[in-house]
Parts: sequence; C-alpha cells; structure tokens
Amino acid sequence: MSGNDSGLRASVEKMRAEGVSEPAIATFSELYGRLVAGDTGLVPEAEIEPVERLPDADELEPVEDVRAILDQAIVLRLNGGLGTSMGLAGPKSLLEVRDGLTFLDIVARQVLALRERTGARLPLVLMNSFSTREPSLERLARYPQLAADVPLDFVQHKEPKLRADDLRPVSWPADPALEWAPPGHGDLYPALVSSGMLDALLERGYRWAFVANVDNLGATLDPRILAWIAREEIPFLMEVADRTPADRKGGHLARRRADGGLVLREIAQTPEADLDAFQDVERHRYFNTNNLWLDLRALAAELRRRDGILPLPMIVNRKTVDPRDPESPAVIQLETAMGAAIGVVPGAAALRVPRRRFAPVKTTNDLLALRSDAYAVSDAFEVGLAPGRSGPPVIDLDDRYYKRLADFEARFADGAPSLVGCDELTVEGDVAFGARVVVRGRVRVAQEGPQARRIPDGAVLEG
Repeated sequence: MSGNDSGLRASVEKMRAEGVSEPAIATFSELYGRLVAGDTGLVPEAEIEPVERLPDADELEPVEDVRAILDQAIVLRLNGGLGTSMGLAGPKSLLEVRDGLTFLDIVARQVLALRERTGARLPLVLMNSFSTREPSLERLARYPQLAADVPLDFVQHKEPKLRADDLRPVSWPADPALEWAPPGHGDLYPALVSSGMLDALLERGYRWAFVANVDNLGATLDPRILAWIAREEIPFLMEVADRTPADRKGGHLARRRADGGLVLREIAQTPEADLDAFQDVERHRYFNTNNLWLDLRALAAELRRRDGILPLPMIVNRKTVDPRDPESPAVIQLETAMGAAIGVVPGAAALRVPRRRFAPVKTTNDLLALRSDAYAVSDAFEVGLAPGRSGPPVIDLDDRYYKRLADFEARFADGAPSLVGCDELTVEGDVAFGARVVVRGRVRVAQEGPQARRIPDGAVLEG
C-alpha cells in the first residue's frame, strides 16, 4: 500500500468542495498522515493488561440537590445511523419499539419526565447525520416542550472513502453517495466544535454532557453519577459493564503497560494473533457501553491545548466502496471511536455500571427482547429489565427469515411472545408466532418439513 501528498490533497479538495468543516478536515488529515506513516491502529495484547477493579455505580451516594447539578447538564444522543442492517431505509431511531413509540419518542419522554421531576433545564441534543436530520426533527416536532436555549441538534461530518491501492479518494459514478463514509462516532468532538454547539453550551452555563447511542434506552441520566463526576472533577468518564460471552466482540477496557493509563480496544484494532485474548471475557472483564460523560469545559480546554484536534486512536476499516457488491473496489475508511478519548484526555476514568444501563438494539434479536415483557417501561419512560431478571434472554433468530424488519414483523404479526421467563430462544427455519405465546427456560423451535410452521395462539413453549 502506498500513499502520497497528492492523495491527501485530492481528499481535502473533495471535502472542501462538499462543504466539510475545517476541524473535520484537520482531523481527517491527521489520521491520513498516520496511515501513510505506517500506523496500523492496532493495539497488541503485549502492550496492555487487564483492568482488575473499578469504582461501582451501585455504591454511589444519592444526591440531595438534584436541580442544581442537573441545571448544568445536557443529554446528548448519537442519532446518525440508518437501520440498513435490518432492511430499513430511514433513521433507525424512528423504528417502533413499544406501544407505538419509537426510540426518539422514548428518549424525548425520558428527558421531559426528568425535567418535570426536577425542574432542571436539561436540553436534549442530537448528533444527526445528513441522512437522519430531517425525519428525526420532524418526529421531535411532536414535542414542542423540548425547546431549550440551545439548538436541538448538530450534524456529524463525512469523509471520503480511500482506494486501498493508492489512498486516493474513490470515484463511484454509479452512486456518488457511496464515495463518502461517516468518520465513526469519534467525530463527536470535531462536530461539537465546528457546529458551534460546544461554544453555545458553554456560553449558556452547561458544563456536563451525558452521551449515549439513541438505540440504547437503558442509558438515562443518573444524577448520582453526575454528582460523583462533579465532586471528583473527572473530565471524561466511560461507563463499562461486566462482559459476558455475548459481548466478546465488543470493545473492552484495558490498561497501557507503558504508563498505566486506561485505553479502549476495539476488535478492529486487535492483531489477528491476539483475537483469542480479545474475546476472553474472563481476562478482559469490562466492555464499553458507549455511555460517556463529558466535562465540556475540560473538553474545550483540551482541544485548545491540542490545536483543535483530539488525537484518538485510528481504526482502519477495510470494505468495498459498495458494501453490497464484494467485487466493487476495495476501500479504506478512517474512523475513530468516541470512547477512545479515555486514553487521550488526562484524568479520564471508568465506572462499572449494572447491565440494565446497556440495552441497545443492533439486530431483530435485540428488538424482539425489547418488545417483550422481559423489559419493563416505567412511568418516567425508563426502560429496564423486568423484575427478577439479571440479563436479557439470549435470542437467536434464523437470519434467512428474521434479519430484515419486514420479514421479522410478518412472523411476529400478533406481537412478541412472553419472554420474561425465557433464558434462551433459538428459532431455525421459517416459523411464525401466534398471539399470547409464552416461552420459558431454554427453547429451540424449528421448521418442520418444507412448509412454514406456525406456533398457535396461547402456546406455552418450555425447554
């Protein structure tokens, strides 16, 4: 692989022509320079060691004066994703989750309920993409009471995909939109700056931001965590949870052997020889929930100190320009993870949180669990595991019949089965579920013969 100044110049010219901001261009240029210099972005096992113990959120003290601390906080949700992996064409956040409510509806109602309970300002701010902005803001127009003294959203950047053979921006006339890629959610930091959102928040007296993915409804602003951060003057905090076998491919927390600092390692940053160690959940015990807390003053100061660039570890994502066409040209996408700031910001810390604060929906397996009675929704629209459950049921639906939302909906047309007593549900083949089906224990359901199978109304499946 070779790279040269002409590839970078062509990329920068393309970004400027598209109206991409200078902070984003500077960040991309810094990553490009590292790539050309031979930086692979890999974090070998020999350079890190496991994290043995962390402060625990369940041991934090309650907060007496909630209003005072919340008045300086915002809720920031990442809302840039399209539900393409589930066959959706629009924002994933507009997918119906429960009782006619989408992710965005529930997040908006969570914020409004906390405002009503505490009297705090507490703005909701979205980081949208160009693809999600218009439909998402249209949905939130149903909640005029969300209006605050800062804008409701800002837009993340985009960057050119690079040809893997010469590191020049790829050209794809068949669909020019595919020439661009999101730069990963590490783009949060330059986008906060270039949009003017960071300055606007600081000018209006906001100091802390609670950041989470919009599809993680378990992530709500906990005043106890915020008060602890303020008291300890922690500039950056990552919430981590205990890893299980289901989390073995997710980014984990570790310590650098060189200086003892915390670091986040993603699977794309792991050498192939170290994949077994990466996926060893007994060795690396904590995974990144992507629930983060930012001291906005500290972030602004750190960005000033570093000339506007937060040098996050690079993730080299290798794909084809058209992800649906493996024969299309091979490309590189330069990405960063926002959680990787834990290894960059001095004084950054991590906090162990209970599993209930992590309930993302990445697949229809997750969606089925969330729609079922394995989860409960409180009057404050907080979504959590039903009483008595320590974790979600393990669900494995046959990708041939359930991966796409339309196919999934057709086979659960009468609603999700009861899963509150389910440990595992595996479905093999084409199986449709009737109304009021109950699943208990560990259950495997398979198609019988060439015809699709239907589980009758009111059936109880036990294993």
